[in-house]
Amino acid sequence: MEDKNKKDINRRDFIKIVGISAATSTGLLYGCSSKGTSSSSSATGEGEVPTDKMTYRTSPTTGDRVSLLGYGCMRWPLKPAPNGNGEVIDQDAVNGLIDYAIAHGVNYFDTSPAYVQGFSEKATGIALSRHPRDKYYIATKLSNFSPDTWSREASLKMYHKSFADLQVDYIDYMLLHGIGMGGMEALKGRYLDNGMLDFLVKEREAGRIRNLGFSYHGDIEVYDYLLSQHDEFKWDFVQIQLNYVDWKHAKETNTRNTDAEYLYGELHKRGIPSIIMEPLLGGRLSKLNDNLVARLKQRRPESSVASWAFRFAGSFPDILTVLSGMTYMEHLQDNLRTYSPLEPLTDEEKEFLEETAQLMLKYPTIPCNDCKYCMPCPYGLDIPAVLLHYNRCVNEGNVPRNGQDENYAKARRAFLVGYDRSVPKLRQASHCIGCNQCVAHCPQNIDIPKELHRIDQFVEQLKQGTL
Repeated sequence: MEDKNKKDINRRDFIKIVGISAATSTGLLYGCSSKGTSSSSSATGEGEVPTDKMTYRTSPTTGDRVSLLGYGCMRWPLKPAPNGNGEVIDQDAVNGLIDYAIAHGVNYFDTSPAYVQGFSEKATGIALSRHPRDKYYIATKLSNFSPDTWSREASLKMYHKSFADLQVDYIDYMLLHGIGMGGMEALKGRYLDNGMLDFLVKEREAGRIRNLGFSYHGDIEVYDYLLSQHDEFKWDFVQIQLNYVDWKHAKETNTRNTDAEYLYGELHKRGIPSIIMEPLLGGRLSKLNDNLVARLKQRRPESSVASWAFRFAGSFPDILTVLSGMTYMEHLQDNLRTYSPLEPLTDEEKEFLEETAQLMLKYPTIPCNDCKYCMPCPYGLDIPAVLLHYNRCVNEGNVPRNGQDENYAKARRAFLVGYDRSVPKLRQASHCIGCNQCVAHCPQNIDIPKELHRIDQFVEQLKQGTL
């Protein structure tokens, strides 16, 4: 009952808690944005982008001097396919982003065979191969999620294809991808029973892998088990989800997750460097509701909302790099400002962000991180777009509980108009048949069909005025 009351707070009380006056906030509550964030939450920082002030961290195992800002290659920009069928990676845009990143001190690039529907490694390899090999570190993964890739033969094929697509003869940082998903059974099938972990250790000994680690999502038993084997495998790094919400409230955003405070602490006491993913909680910490945006802007008017989250992630001493999937130049430039150089958080600012996290959790959103692992949907749905539109409208106050809500008409219109603008009708939630194929691929363990059906029912009630 306590948790229910915590999340069912009404919007007027929320505004009072945050401390923004009704006069300031009223104009910001409506108009559910169709393509991203509201105007206030999308604001980036101000000022020049330095070329020579990047903060670097040194790996204790190899001595690598790694940029604190790492480039996550999961969300490369897309353009319409020449044949008119879908979208393809915009290679010219990727080249430009990588060139700019390197020129401004970024030297760590993280990709996977699973990213951008299988094309990220190739696009990343094309862009990076235009630069001297000693100017960048490449991280990729053995992303053998599907049981039909668990065999040694299939896993080896995936491993060698990464070298070809990336155009390299060694990998700087190789990860077992998403351990914890599927529990111990999946760990055994993907890496242990087929001998692939032993193979990767030997590849490190041969120099074709320079650093060996794993990324973690889900079952804490698997995380603890692999760390218990540190003396045998000698992990060079571990990639974890860390942000100012997940630090103490991971289970409140997803019951399967574990607080980052524990994950980081276990690595810290073993002297294993951390690599950070999801510093923005899948973008949600850059798309806060307008009241929280105003709260952060009161403290640092010149800084972006996202910069608070990046400063939080970068302020821990054993963190080697913080990954960001930067699709657009303005995102790259904003993050470069934050880490060139890093201004670590003060203790008082950490307390301020903890209060911000608690306020954010008053409004329940779906823990979608827009990773697109659920895509493509065999029935053509744009699953992330549906879930993210719903989350935006929650944050902006455009999810009315019933027809008696204050400003019901404005919120209703904002939700429905924004939905049609964000998601083509043939790709909306109404077309989900509940095949469940997407569920196993979701790192956040979302019951996707259940959420889609709930959203579709909500949309129909709004259309018919029966809410």
